Parts: sequence; structure tokens; C-alpha cells
Amino acid sequence: MSETKPVYLRLRDRIAASIIEGEYAEGEMLPSVRAFAAEQGANPLTVAKAYQQFQADGLIRVQRGVGMFVREGAAQKLLKSEKEAFLSEEWPDICRKLARLDISLAELADLV
Repeated sequence: MSETKPVYLRLRDRIAASIIEGEYAEGEMLPSVRAFAAEQGANPLTVAKAYQQFQADGLIRVQRGVGMFVREGAAQKLLKSEKEAFLSEEWPDICRKLARLDISLAELADLV
């Protein structure tokens, strides 16, 4: 992850990856803000900001007094948006670097 990216966005990316990979399944409760902050060595306010972004995007629901839960369809929605972001923002830079270094797709395929 880019160190120039704000901390709350890096935390958001970690949570998104965990949802996509099924670590936090749909319908499952996310760790509390304090627990996740302690686990990540982050400020609880920063974690709260990352969680608020998920709530604003409709990916989690808050049950007052209980916790935050991953909404149904969140993993698929995140996968789609993460894929679109990768292809539009990161992939063009990767392609330019591959061309600059004269690395072919066949060479890459051999590495996988």
C-alpha cells in the first residue's frame, strides 16, 4: 500500500480486502473500532473514519449497542469497485512500466 495514502484509506483497503477474501463474511460482525484500532496500531478516530466510509457506501450496517455488520452483497460490490479502480488507476502505470522494462505478457505468464 502506498505510504502517501491517508491512514484511514489504508485501513479501509485492509478491511475491504478482508471482506472480499471472506475473513469478514456477509452478515458477520466487524471488530469494534477500539479492537481494530488496537490490532492495527491505529487511532480509534481514524478507524471510525474508515468504518464511516463503509457505512456511507452501504457496505456495512450499524446495530446500535451491538456492532457493525457486513451487508449482504458487500463482497461482490467491493470486488467490482476494487477491480474497476485497479484497471483504471493502477494497470495503466503497470503497463507503462512493463513496456519501459521490455517485459512481455508471456514473460509474466511464465512467472505465475
